[in-house]
Amino acid sequence: MVPKNEYAPYFEQYLQLVNQEKSIVENLVASQNDFEQTLSNIDASKHNFAYDKGKWTLKELIQHTIDTERVFIYRALCFARNDKTDLPGFDQDIFTQNDNANQREFDELLNEMKVVRESSIALFQSFSDEAFQRIGVASNNTMSVRALGYLFSGHQIHHLNIVKERYL
Repeated sequence: MVPKNEYAPYFEQYLQLVNQEKSIVENLVASQNDFEQTLSNIDASKHNFAYDKGKWTLKELIQHTIDTERVFIYRALCFARNDKTDLPGFDQDIFTQNDNANQREFDELLNEMKVVRESSIALFQSFSDEAFQRIGVASNNTMSVRALGYLFSGHQIHHLNIVKERYL
């Protein structure tokens, strides 16, 4: 289990969704497989669907998952390499307003998520046990490399649960 002092309380909701008895890589693979299997079977008529006014379309949700993983993988890389620079936050709504997701092909988005996840897996496989313990600061919160690794899967599972509840 990732100790609570290794992440901000907000991230608890995501970390609770993963099986921390399994490795980070096992979780990354499993959550990506579930994501791909579920989303690849969604009818094209739902690709630009948003379940309510002001909510993301399915394409925007996928792009958000991609963007968030990219931002957080940079954090994990910096922390693992023992860079002590405080990293900024990011505004997911500004990202979404400027992501062009709804003009992209659905399969292209799914493939991009797959490639990003494969890159994340490769990076986490390269980290030493010591690197997983390292802690950095992002968005004025401390976070360990280990917590970030589990967070990726939890964040993806969180959004997949929303897809299953509100988009299907």
